[in-house]
Amino acid sequence: MKEEKIINNEVYLLQTFVADPGQEPLRLDKFLMGRLENVTRNRVQKAIDEGWVLVNDKQIKSNHKVKPGHEIKVRWKRQKTEGGPIPQEMDLDIRYEDDDFLILHKPAGLVVHPGIGNPDGTLVNGLVHYLKGLPITQDNERPGIVHRIDKNTTGLMIVAKTEEAMSDIAKQFFDHSIERRYQALVWGDLEEDEGTITGNIDRHPRHRKLRHVYPDGERGKHAVTHYKVLERLGYVTLVECRLETGRTHQIRVHFKHIGHPLFGDVEYGGDRVVKGTVFSKYKHFVFNCFKLLPRQALHAKSIGLVHPSTGEFIAQDSDLPEDFNAVLERWRSYTQGRLKLK
Repeated sequence: MKEEKIINNEVYLLQTFVADPGQEPLRLDKFLMGRLENVTRNRVQKAIDEGWVLVNDKQIKSNHKVKPGHEIKVRWKRQKTEGGPIPQEMDLDIRYEDDDFLILHKPAGLVVHPGIGNPDGTLVNGLVHYLKGLPITQDNERPGIVHRIDKNTTGLMIVAKTEEAMSDIAKQFFDHSIERRYQALVWGDLEEDEGTITGNIDRHPRHRKLRHVYPDGERGKHAVTHYKVLERLGYVTLVECRLETGRTHQIRVHFKHIGHPLFGDVEYGGDRVVKGTVFSKYKHFVFNCFKLLPRQALHAKSIGLVHPSTGEFIAQDSDLPEDFNAVLERWRSYTQGRLKLK
């Protein structure tokens, strides 16, 4: 639960968590790291040490063990200015722009908008420096943003430049008429060349930063991911994904759900040897790939929409980033080497 309070003329965000009945004893800092988004462990430990975290209304230490039924309250000072995000100069890779909107390429590691743990240095901070008078969202923190992609996912995003464009493009997203295609490297050899993954998505029952697939109707929002195999590389597969809906972590959690997590995905189990041999040489190869691509292998490759003013269909495509391509080449070489030995 989130709420804002004014204390001594400062605005604070209060978050409250209640440990699940099945919660195993877990250090407080680790418990919070699993539930707070975009926050470093150092910042969590500092907040605990400074008394900003209470367990059952008492101050405690980082190594305190959270148990079932414990109520944890966290207070963060709102790090924002009166007029919204702070303008910051930033190199923006803009692929298309007119008076209504722009399409840009977001690199890995860049957070889309300010939040707890990321008060600045985000894409939005760069946008408000580049453009004046961007349309704002209700919380005044995401000007121009009609959708987003994860911090460590690369690829194309649309940014609205006017209120009218923002409303029109947001409706296209709501109607699922925006065309978005991703490329992902997933663990395992998919049985079918094409398929559809359907499953409601909501927050994970224990790890609040993560998402989980629930049986239809139980909880969560309806989510549909269509995929097509582009290249089979033995123990991994390159796929193209088309989103029918746009839920948080949708591609990542859907492929995790069917037993094929994205290669290198730290949060959904793809950062270990999921498929393959037990030989140390193979493990060494995989971990070298992880070093080349220290994130999930996911790229928002193309996007298309109907222009809000002209009605023309506007589309952009982008190449895979260098780190993704480097890992693909490694797997191609590895697969060809195995075939020669047969």
